[in-house]
Amino acid sequence: MKDTIEIRWHGRGGQGAKTAALLLADVAFKTGKYVQGFPEYGPERMGAPITAYNRISNKAITVHSNIYEPDYVVVVDESLLDSIDVTKGLNPEGAVIINSMRSKEEIEKHLHGYTGAVYTVNAKEISIKALGKNYPNSPMLAATVAVSKVMEREEFLTEMKASFQHKFAKKPEVIDGNMMALELAFEQANQNRAQ
Repeated sequence: MKDTIEIRWHGRGGQGAKTAALLLADVAFKTGKYVQGFPEYGPERMGAPITAYNRISNKAITVHSNIYEPDYVVVVDESLLDSIDVTKGLNPEGAVIINSMRSKEEIEKHLHGYTGAVYTVNAKEISIKALGKNYPNSPMLAATVAVSKVMEREEFLTEMKASFQHKFAKKPEVIDGNMMALELAFEQANQNRAQ
């Protein structure tokens, strides 16, 4: 991992993009990294486009601004591809990770000429299978870790399980469902690099 990895999240209010960014910061911090996880506030309403950010580093982070040239972009809601240039400033050595079941050819038309790696994860399908509802943030979080390699898979899963056990102590089925969603998304992200 290079010294600092910068990630920009695009989603809609209520889909958990902000929560996923904050969870990633929390888990990375627990593994000894320096972190930032923060949203960019705009109209706070269900369904409105939101942006969130992560900086994860092996060294102290002294920058305190939005991220304009991310290494990775995570798109939790692919409908945003029609209205937002999600690849703006994206490092071609990085990647864009999109919640979609569409092919690379279909998605490419919406990426404004981006030439870097494109990964797709069907977070809706994964979350319905694992949790019974469409909660795309857990699968997209796992896919982001899988693609960016900001931490080892087992380290990530161990810390996420501890976090879920604390949060859902009285709902073991929610813990199991979320862990299943993370594992499935990790596998899918590693298989679905659109070439």
